[in-house]
Amino acid sequence: MPEGDTIFRAARTLHRALAGQVVTRFETQYAQIARVHDDAPITGRIVEKVESRGKHLLIYFTGTGYRVPGTGCRLLDEGGHEPGIGSRESGVVTPATTAGTRRGEVEGPLVLRTHMLMSGSWHIYRAGEAWHRSPSAARVVVGTAAFVAVGFAVPVAEFVPASALEQDETIGRLGPDLLSPDFDAGEAMARLAASGRPTVAEALLEQRSVAGIGNVFKSELLFLARLWPFVPPAEVTEAQWARMMRDAHVLLKANVIDPAEAGVLTWRGARRTTGRSNPTQRLYVYGRHGRPCRRCGTAILVRHHGEHNRSTYWCPACQAAPLNGQPGP
Repeated sequence: MPEGDTIFRAARTLHRALAGQVVTRFETQYAQIARVHDDAPITGRIVEKVESRGKHLLIYFTGTGYRVPGTGCRLLDEGGHEPGIGSRESGVVTPATTAGTRRGEVEGPLVLRTHMLMSGSWHIYRAGEAWHRSPSAARVVVGTAAFVAVGFAVPVAEFVPASALEQDETIGRLGPDLLSPDFDAGEAMARLAASGRPTVAEALLEQRSVAGIGNVFKSELLFLARLWPFVPPAEVTEAQWARMMRDAHVLLKANVIDPAEAGVLTWRGARRTTGRSNPTQRLYVYGRHGRPCRRCGTAILVRHHGEHNRSTYWCPACQAAPLNGQPGP
């Protein structure tokens, strides 16, 4: 699953390609999104900016533009074809609820919110360039004269009026964003400590507490803090929360450094938490079940648990269970 650093880099790339450009092409498999375009065309609007909020990618469009002849919205089915008249629900892949029903809401500035979950990704191509994936996997297409942005296998997408974004049921409830310039570690710590999740591992994934942490960073942060992943949040000390939020902020920022802007040599693509240049040594525990701990040599363990049966990796020696805690597996 893409985590906060991945979505941040994707948003940055899309922003550079699309910001300030007129939309000349808009296609989708989502009937509810297509209806918004029918009422107030996306073509003709200008992309104001693209940004990330935790694991959400947001594309901002100006108010209603104009229809570009021959470039209206097409509702695609799962084979990448237009369904017949009367089958507008064809090909809809679990769409989110469209924002608002009043015409004024969709005529004003809009934000396209997408979430990648486990399978989605955004690609950017130059106009006319061949796509790396089949058109049948395209859920949303936003094109300008120079570039085409394609949301492949994006499972969640909706339009939200820009004026209502901060009150949106999803965006408005996000916790402090680890990649925000004004990240509030104290607020994140308070929310995490009050979490109702049964384990600290599950609490770290709760985006309403802190936005941007996914499965990889969760396991890595717990290892760095030498914390058993299955202790209840209420038993985590303030110092431990502070250590994890400090590490999370530093690690996510390190994984989004732009070499072109910073003038430094950084890793590309693969996420790293160890700081080591060797690509085989980029993570401490995640994905290393049965392999020796980089600190003590003990075999790394893994457990699938929680509401979505997510995997957590840890070292049973460096992250020993408390004496009064639950027995390990």
